[in-house]
Amino acid sequence: MKSLLKTSLLSLVVVLSACSDEDEKLNYPVLQGDSNTPFDLSRGEYACYEIITNFGNIELALDEKYAPATSLNFYNYVEDSFYDGLIFHRVIEDFMIQGGGFEPGLIPKATQAPIEIESKNGLKNYRGRIAMARTSVPDSATSQFFINTVDNAFLDYGNASDGYGYTVFGEVIEGMDVVDAIEALETATTNGYADVPVDDVTIDTITPMDCPID
Repeated sequence: MKSLLKTSLLSLVVVLSACSDEDEKLNYPVLQGDSNTPFDLSRGEYACYEIITNFGNIELALDEKYAPATSLNFYNYVEDSFYDGLIFHRVIEDFMIQGGGFEPGLIPKATQAPIEIESKNGLKNYRGRIAMARTSVPDSATSQFFINTVDNAFLDYGNASDGYGYTVFGEVIEGMDVVDAIEALETATTNGYADVPVDDVTIDTITPMDCPID
């Protein structure tokens, strides 16, 4: 019941799905045996970004190998400066922080066309992983993303109520303390939206950066 409640709070309506596409040809590889250890950036095929907010900065590594379309989608929004000035509009303790779709005052921003879901890529919704928010339609993700603040296995492909789950496409490599600080903020229901931070958490900008390789 708790998992279903959290899923509904992500604005992801639960629907039944046959998921009888075992022979579907994927446009991306599938990682076997994912674990919650940090990404090995020396592998290459990662793109790194810094989210600069009024609460501090969060650095991300996006997996271009296992989530190519989703990583490209994020890149396109960054290149268009789409995220500049938007807010983290939904924050739920022991779950996630979500942003990338609303201006202050909960004004929605027009997005590009939705993208194909890549949730079968084998990447899991571990703490610190970034994933795409979507509606009940699998191929409906646009600009909104969320960062898991705990391990959320019930959001993974095959575990989610609709069978599809939510595409993980990267992880936080620096700044989880900032994510945790945002998660701890006081929230309220505002203009019909639940779990909105009382104080705006604003994305000043998101910029590409060199991936740190030891």
